[in-house]
Amino acid sequence: KLTSLALQPVITPELVQGHVHLKCSYSRPSPKPPLQYSVVWSRLSTPGKKEQIQHDTTLESFSSMEMNGVNLRLGDTVFCTVTAFMRDTPEQQSLPEESKGFYAGIKFLPESLQIAEDGKEHVLTVLSTVPIACPGHDDSCKITLQLSTQDLGKNSQLLGPPNIALSACQVDLLQAPCSESSCAAAVLTVTAVTDFAQDGNRVSHIRAEPVGWRDLLWRAYTPQDVKVTVRDLPTGNCYSFTDPHIITFDGWRYDNYKIGTFLLCRSVSRVFEVHVRQWDCGGHRSATACNCGVAAR
Repeated sequence: KLTSLALQPVITPELVQGHVHLKCSYSRPSPKPPLQYSVVWSRLSTPGKKEQIQHDTTLESFSSMEMNGVNLRLGDTVFCTVTAFMRDTPEQQSLPEESKGFYAGIKFLPESLQIAEDGKEHVLTVLSTVPIACPGHDDSCKITLQLSTQDLGKNSQLLGPPNIALSACQVDLLQAPCSESSCAAAVLTVTAVTDFAQDGNRVSHIRAEPVGWRDLLWRAYTPQDVKVTVRDLPTGNCYSFTDPHIITFDGWRYDNYKIGTFLLCRSVSRVFEVHVRQWDCGGHRSATACNCGVAAR
């Protein structure tokens, strides 16, 4: 055996003549004696299990592989394992060294969210770990992602009204130089819908689907969903009923028998207020007013 050579293989994405390639680069020891390199490409087929997809023998300090959508697809986690050996005595080999797994495709950061029904906006970054190619001659170097939400109940059944709101229904990932595992990125915000219902904590999913893409690599690809857990928060209630009896948010009770339009509620922290209109209800013994209209902003 050769001693450990610290080859330290690393996978990086690159664009070669308009096609996405992955490149496995490794450190090259001193040129003497001359070495050859065996590079085995593999991907995760099931959790914890890898399948070999290519085997190269080269004198170079790198090996490349095209992402053609067939043997190497978007959504794959890819590894390269490098072994050096003597050209004259190939049985003398170094210990094989494996790269870290490279995820090729669309990623969301963070990968999951835990938010509450408090009106706060949470930033979600969408990025591509591989370069965006320009198809044809229209120079549209971007991927358009259609965003949608799904709300799931306790038994993973679809529920009624939306539980989260997105700041955009579509985002464009524009071509940019690759750096720090991102070759294109976009940002949006996620907010929990304040639904005034005590419906417990609920799980929603954000889905992104590439649209209008002719390239085989992107056409058959759907990124992994983002799981969003929404924590239910209690909401206040106030009432105005019958002739009208009023119960405030803190439980205080009083009556308002007058005719006219009144400000029932106004928030001091956001644009929210409710007006009520009261008319004569035709009480026989004393003046009685009833709610006949409401306006909310």
